[in-house]
Amino acid sequence: MSVLDECKALANETRLRILEWLKDPQAHFPGRADETAELGVCVGLIQQKAGTSASTMSVHLAILQRVGFLNATRRGQWTYYRRDDARIRAFTEQLHRVL
Repeated sequence: MSVLDECKALANETRLRILEWLKDPQAHFPGRADETAELGVCVGLIQQKAGTSASTMSVHLAILQRVGFLNATRRGQWTYYRRDDARIRAFTEQLHRVL
């Protein structure tokens, strides 16, 4: 993945907010179930908070996942998302070296 692709993924307010919300899911998604907390946050909760359609949210999450900033876990019919903080940190370090 190139730095340019990663920057393009971040060049959207909704995607930046998703990453911000998932940095502290307890604060931003207080109503989520305790038994799934270790999996991440359900796509439905993210969609509801963002106020977007399911198809739009799917595109945003796919872009963030493609560049490695999110990991997805499927449980039954639900998909849960978590930040990949190590990958985000590696990106910021690479960006610092490049610029």
